[in-house]
Amino acid sequence: MNNITPIILCGGSGTRLWPLSRAGFPKQFLVLSGTNSLFQQAIERVNGLAGSDIKVGETLVVTNEEHRFLALDQLRELKSVDARLLLEPVGRNTAPALTLAALQATANGEDPILVVTPADQTVIDSQAFTAALQDSVRTAASGAIVILGITPDRPETGYGYIKHKSEPGQHGEHAVVQFVEKPDLVTAQGYVDSGEYAWNSGIFVLKASVWLKALRHFCPDIAAATEKAWEGKAADTAFVRPDKTMFAQIPGESIDYAVMEQCPGSAFPIRMVSLAAGWNDLGAWDAVWNVSPKDGAGNTHLGDVLATDSRNTLVHATSRLVSLVGVDNLVVIETPDAVLVADKSRCQDVKHIVTELNQQQREEHTLHRKVHRPWGWYDSIDEAERFKVKRIQVKPQASLSLQMHYHRAEHWIVVKGTAEITCGDKTIVLSENQSTYIPLGETHRLSNPGTIPLEIIEVQSGSYLGEDDIVRFSDTYGRKT
Repeated sequence: MNNITPIILCGGSGTRLWPLSRAGFPKQFLVLSGTNSLFQQAIERVNGLAGSDIKVGETLVVTNEEHRFLALDQLRELKSVDARLLLEPVGRNTAPALTLAALQATANGEDPILVVTPADQTVIDSQAFTAALQDSVRTAASGAIVILGITPDRPETGYGYIKHKSEPGQHGEHAVVQFVEKPDLVTAQGYVDSGEYAWNSGIFVLKASVWLKALRHFCPDIAAATEKAWEGKAADTAFVRPDKTMFAQIPGESIDYAVMEQCPGSAFPIRMVSLAAGWNDLGAWDAVWNVSPKDGAGNTHLGDVLATDSRNTLVHATSRLVSLVGVDNLVVIETPDAVLVADKSRCQDVKHIVTELNQQQREEHTLHRKVHRPWGWYDSIDEAERFKVKRIQVKPQASLSLQMHYHRAEHWIVVKGTAEITCGDKTIVLSENQSTYIPLGETHRLSNPGTIPLEIIEVQSGSYLGEDDIVRFSDTYGRKT
């Protein structure tokens, strides 16, 4: 029996899918098709590998501290998945992330086969994906490092390539000759024509001990620093945190550069299993259009969209009607606080807009108008000088932190559910259509003691209404700021 541990690498910010993807809510948590996010789809795909000779163990999700509650909430929606979250205090690329997972997987003296996948890819043919991963697991059981290579259907300049031998092995695997960086168009066409190259999917299968041994051999500094940070870890029910100070000292490097590209010709055998399953890494909006269902004119429209005499367009309307007249090859992404209009051939350049937003320190770089929190969410529906209006939803049995504000007072009106409100030394319970007032500087907390979501309208008034005007005294979720 081959015991496997799914590893979901859930980092990255997905800047080229702005304005849907933002630093505080990156693309892996988006639902771009169907009902599940890309993160949830990745978990379900890997957990579907169980077979007569394959047993699936605990899923390990490596994500950052900021996104821990997003990941936890989406995991809880997958009722049958047993998972643990490993939290990176700072980003150090994928090699340290995989090392954390390998150390966790071997903590009890076991040596499972790690099935490592990014959280932000999509696959159309799930049966072909499962068959290729099962072949990869059986190849990795012998001690080989296995990478999935995507059968190319076009000369793509945005992917790295894998050169491989043509003769297949016992499970259809091919020996890897070398890894090649992203090529120019002429070179990419030559790769496709030769039949000797595949796209690098970033999906790896190997024993935990093999990864640790290879990393110690090729990058002993990364291995030693990550192991030191792991020794100082702290764990609670859902989260495992390496030592923050030690982790920050780890050299940042990717799995490919640290190990994979150095394996051909070394003592570490590396093999490739071909995957033809409608794979896409959804790196930009043109990739989303490529994998989406289209009408007879090549249009993909989601939300409230009206179009006439328009072709090969992608429209994602979130909160209002979007209309197109006589346009070709356009991408239009509408959200409540930002709209992107781009030529489909220039989708990679969306990252320049995100860079500019970041340089200007604009909130649209990081947050949506609707912001998710571990207790629920808030939507800033109106704002002007000295006032802000929010719609707030609190999950059943959830609670905001006990807090106060230096610069604002708040009025709360209950529109659905039951609110338990602490204000100073008093606690009151309000129901629908009832309201209360929180004076400036008063300690307060909002809780939902009920079994249905609580919704309130909050009206803030004061000289400064920024989200950083919060002093937390206690918090169920361990937040300090």
